[in-house]
Amino acid sequence: MTNSSDFNRYGQELERLLPLRTSPIAVKMLEKESDIPSGAIRPKKDRGIHIAQCQAFAMSRRQKETIAMLKEDSWCFAALIAYGLVDKPDDPEFQQFVSFPTFERDKYIGIVSAPLPTANFEPDVVLIYSNPAQLRGMLMPTHFKNEEAKVNSHFFPPACAYQIVPVMSSGQLMVTLPDIGDYHRALAAEDEVVLSVPGDKMGKLVEGVREFEEGEMREFFSYARANMYMLPDFPHPPMYQTLFKRWGLYEDKGEGGQS
Repeated sequence: MTNSSDFNRYGQELERLLPLRTSPIAVKMLEKESDIPSGAIRPKKDRGIHIAQCQAFAMSRRQKETIAMLKEDSWCFAALIAYGLVDKPDDPEFQQFVSFPTFERDKYIGIVSAPLPTANFEPDVVLIYSNPAQLRGMLMPTHFKNEEAKVNSHFFPPACAYQIVPVMSSGQLMVTLPDIGDYHRALAAEDEVVLSVPGDKMGKLVEGVREFEEGEMREFFSYARANMYMLPDFPHPPMYQTLFKRWGLYEDKGEGGQS
């Protein structure tokens, strides 16, 4: 049975293996006020401010804070609608802006986020902000396990909806881009992408990253130990050699494609 300490270890290991620029984010939907973890900051109650959900995520991943967002804390319409905290408007002129997945109305009272390495709760979803090369490192194991179909993607706003709602409803991974609000108001970097992982899939994801970073596959697929070079007629690994010999493409080259 996975507990919060296991998730803390997953976060610490991801930061070490890749290494990530900011902490993975533990996210949990709150059904009642007693679900709010101890030590969580409530922006309106504790600081007299309102923030957007992307800003709460940013505070968790950068400033290492645990942020509980209830209806009264939120300053962006998208998260309020997506998480079922308010009624979805039916005004015709708004439909282009509200056609995103939502939770059932009043199923939850809010959402809490915290840095995964220190979170004192078990997350429903983990958000991992990374660069594209780190994302490749996290997803490559799914390719070799023939599990590409378990990875979804959505590249349009609002990211805070797609990063959480369909991930919890489908149990599949989701790749999103930080949307314009995250970029403008929460200072997402230009090279960042976001991977959402269902909580019960985190152990398997970290295991795959560990295998590719430290196991037998590290020579070819490691992110942290990447051997980058721009070399013509580069040495071929065994599979390349087998195929290129079969195709008669070595000509005057040696066994591994070298003269």
